Amino acid sequence: NAILTLRMKFEDCQRNREVGFVSSDPNFSVRPDGTVYAEQEVANLSEPVQFMVTARGLHDPHIWETTVKLALAGHPHPSPFTKVIRISTETLSNSQTETNSTCLPWMGSSANGLRRQKRDWVIPPINVPENSRGPFPHMLVRIRSDQDKDVGIRYSITGAGADQPPSGIYNIDPISGNMFVTQPLDREERASFHLRAHAVDMNGNQVENPIDLYIYVIDMNDNRPEFQNQVYNGSVAEGSKPGSSVMQVTATDSDDSTTANGMVRYRILSQSPHSPIPNMFTINSETGDIVTVAAGLDREKVSQYTIIVQATDMEGNLNFGLSNTATALISITDINDNPPELTVRTFSGEVPENKVNVVVTNLTVVDRDQPHSPNWNAVYRIVSGDPSGHFTIRTNPITNEGMLTVVKPVDFEFNRAFMLTVVVSNQAHLASGIQSSLQSTAGVTISVQDVNEPPVFPVNPKVIRFEEGVPAGTTLTVFAAQDPDHFIHQTVRYSKLSDPANWLKINRTNGQITTMALLDRESIYVKNNVYEATFLAFDNGSPQASGTGTLQINLIDVNDNAPVLIPREAQVCERARPNSRINITASDADAEPNIGPFVFELPSFPASVRRNWTISRLNGDYAQLRLRIPYLEASVYEIPIIVSDSGNPPLSNRSVIRVKVCPCDDNGDCSATGAVAAAGLGTGAIIAILICIIILLSMVLLFVVWMKRREKERQAKPLLIDPEDDVRDNILKYDEEGGGEEDQDYDLSQLQQPESLDHIINKPTGVRRVDERPVIAESQYPVRPSLPHPGDIGDFINDGLRAADNDPTAPPYDSLLVFDYEGSGSTAGSVSSLNSTSSGDQDYDYLNDWGPRFKKLADLYGGGDDD
Repeated sequence: NAILTLRMKFEDCQRNREVGFVSSDPNFSVRPDGTVYAEQEVANLSEPVQFMVTARGLHDPHIWETTVKLALAGHPHPSPFTKVIRISTETLSNSQTETNSTCLPWMGSSANGLRRQKRDWVIPPINVPENSRGPFPHMLVRIRSDQDKDVGIRYSITGAGADQPPSGIYNIDPISGNMFVTQPLDREERASFHLRAHAVDMNGNQVENPIDLYIYVIDMNDNRPEFQNQVYNGSVAEGSKPGSSVMQVTATDSDDSTTANGMVRYRILSQSPHSPIPNMFTINSETGDIVTVAAGLDREKVSQYTIIVQATDMEGNLNFGLSNTATALISITDINDNPPELTVRTFSGEVPENKVNVVVTNLTVVDRDQPHSPNWNAVYRIVSGDPSGHFTIRTNPITNEGMLTVVKPVDFEFNRAFMLTVVVSNQAHLASGIQSSLQSTAGVTISVQDVNEPPVFPVNPKVIRFEEGVPAGTTLTVFAAQDPDHFIHQTVRYSKLSDPANWLKINRTNGQITTMALLDRESIYVKNNVYEATFLAFDNGSPQASGTGTLQINLIDVNDNAPVLIPREAQVCERARPNSRINITASDADAEPNIGPFVFELPSFPASVRRNWTISRLNGDYAQLRLRIPYLEASVYEIPIIVSDSGNPPLSNRSVIRVKVCPCDDNGDCSATGAVAAAGLGTGAIIAILICIIILLSMVLLFVVWMKRREKERQAKPLLIDPEDDVRDNILKYDEEGGGEEDQDYDLSQLQQPESLDHIINKPTGVRRVDERPVIAESQYPVRPSLPHPGDIGDFINDGLRAADNDPTAPPYDSLLVFDYEGSGSTAGSVSSLNSTSSGDQDYDYLNDWGPRFKKLADLYGGGDDD
């Protein structure tokens, strides 16, 4: 609604009241009665507004213009009068070319009626079209003051576009006042200019106040609409109703949006594909919103549409407007409008009994919806045929198949086959109006395969009760197993698997368990009165199967352990005192009621025990031993005590407690002197000490012998091979410390080969050996000097050893050994196989590896054809 802003009254110079008004600002309008109205909220104006009002008389060809200045309430008000300038009508009307003076008086209303205002110069807004082709400079307006007849006036302009950047666009003739534009203007670069005009005399004095010049660039349609994106992506669900919003495309035009030059309109040029019809979409020509225009969108048939959209300015006028195009890609989103369908109506599979997590069969399904989406993902359910929950169906996320899997073992003896009914659906609910397919249900036939099952003990573990100490050979129970394979006749056998104390045995055929030793409740293998053993039952199937059973024997205690005295050692003062008492008790390996209360008593023999000591009962488990006499000599006494338990019949034990009697101080504690005097050693302690001493001395002696032997071995000349492995004659060197003339004489003849056999013949009865030496020249052995130096003995022996190594007549060589007759009845067999002259298949080549000492043997036996 228009808002009353100002009421004015205009009259022409001839007092013609019939005047028409036109406002240069579309936001304000002037009615025939001169009332100015705002066409929009004036609150949107942030600063005073100035616009031009043009007046034309109905019977007068002249045009009058005036400037109206408005300010918002609270802002400085404009001047109460407007200024009027005489301008040539050539700027207002193309029909007149000469400069005729015109006047546009401003009449302000007052209480006294109309009042004539002072003339002043005013320049109305100047409109210049953009992209003008010239010629340039092009005159825009002539500025003149009404005082130019009296004085010479010079005109000038200032502001952006004149003397400020962008400078040089406008200039003015200082004498005539003609204002020019010097180049084409671009509204999209700058839409308006604000200049100020000045009038001064020849001396530079201001003759008129500066006035504002407003230049508006008139828009031309020189810009095409531009889309924000060259490709737009949108989507709409399949099955959408007509009128469903899809997307919006937007194009902008740099031209003036308030004129047709910048008003853009949209339309669809083409659609691809044309299925189901060529025009599935429409576009709002003003907003660019694309909506569906027809039903029938089906993603399974067409998943995407390509739309070419055109934007045209000039309000869509194809003859005069400029156009541009963009592409809109419309994706059809999936809805669950296709139920899953099983490929067959009946599936089959087989599963071995007692197996779990085994895939029986795969259920295949077809779904035309978007793969790997909730509309496509299959969910399988077993609706009948499996009341015990032996099976479940898991979905393969890649193939969408249903994997029928065993999760609870099946038993062939109870169920040989299963008939299941399965139903498949989607993870998402079906779309409204879509019914489930009949092929979403199928039957599954599962056959169970029989396998050899292990024997089973009906009661496992089996618990029995027996008294301990039953004799060997006692039958405890029959621990038999059953074979679950009822349809196959098989034999079950038994064996022992675990028997920690080796007390039991089991009959291999019937499982009868008997004892092989006494059962002892106090054994370390008995835990909490229970002895546990495991047995194995196995059949003769193929493959063989076995099962394990546990037997727990709860042993009942009998009184078979005598109590033992505690403690075994104590000390008291030699003089009886109130605190010189020894508290004693007993331990018994048995259990209730075969333990305490205990009975403690002193034996009758020896008599000194009861004469010197006495026992008094404290309670069922404790008693007190103390001196009967006032004084007992300090020493160590072994006091026998008889301890009896409460069994039926009771068991007794004669135990000995060693009591040290010593002098005590005032506090009743043994003094150091008394402790030493009373510390006697028993026979066992003395024997133990002697044994320790003997062991220690033996170790010292062995260590000394070992050290001496090691010292000799270290000083001896090392041999080439280990003496224990050396089968040859060795010359051993012994250290001689020296000590007399005998050490200087060496009978080297003992190292020579004897020249005769007299020493052998004269030997006493026993083994005799005659060596046969080869009849060849003997090697030359070194001759001992007449006065040898002790240090030369070693060299002499080594030289002789080297000569013997190269002497073919030196042993070993073939020898004739003659043995004494040892009598008949020898258990030895024939030794003919030891004939050295026989040639066998034995290989003697290894003698070449034994060194120069075996060179001769290698030549004799390892020569091949020379043997």
